[in-house]
Amino acid sequence: MLPVAAIEQHGPHLPVSTDTSIMNGMLETVIARLPGDLDIRFLPVQTVGKSNEHLQAPGTLTLPAATLVDAWTELGLSVARAGVRKLIVVNSHGGNEEIMGIVTRELRVRERMLAVKTSWQRFGRPAGMYTELEDRHGIHGGDVETSLMLHFRPELVDMAKADNFASKVARAETEFALLRHTGTHAFAWIAGDLNPNGVVGDASIATAEKGRLTAEHQANGFITLLKDVRKAKLADWLA
Repeated sequence: MLPVAAIEQHGPHLPVSTDTSIMNGMLETVIARLPGDLDIRFLPVQTVGKSNEHLQAPGTLTLPAATLVDAWTELGLSVARAGVRKLIVVNSHGGNEEIMGIVTRELRVRERMLAVKTSWQRFGRPAGMYTELEDRHGIHGGDVETSLMLHFRPELVDMAKADNFASKVARAETEFALLRHTGTHAFAWIAGDLNPNGVVGDASIATAEKGRLTAEHQANGFITLLKDVRKAKLADWLA
């Protein structure tokens, strides 16, 4: 398993280490729930990712896409040389998504690996826990990430500075037929395009309890994926 994260601004109320702190917290949550018969090895967390959409804010660290593709592919090739044929790349930062796709395809082509890419948020959240508006637009430092941080690292959260950081592009859902900031027809945005604070979502309503339940929900989903990957036979899945 290769965990990839980021160091980048998350608004006035959260630290630049938010994505890495969430990754570390999620790994601890998964490890605490792992069945004894699941044999998994955790590679070091890659703390710097592709975060150039947040360069307007100090504290953001980023690497070029080509550098990350080369580095993460080399890590996967090292795993292959050790005789391991299955790899899951798990992510806690949206800006890494395209990189993961290229890396996992390279590993499939070059080493015939079963290389899987996923992110914690893809495992969803407890039903009804977050508002519909937050589910659609709270993609960075809003209710979800702030709740997770209140659960994992509450000493790093300043709720006095938490606010409802509304998305400027929420109007796209009523003004435009197809154009969106995420999804099928997404435009390439930087954080300031969504909100001048570089953060989007209602952080003011976050709670540690929501964070705990979200972490457990996503960890359980991830363990289900681990079981699927263990069960999958290379001869059946790969040509």
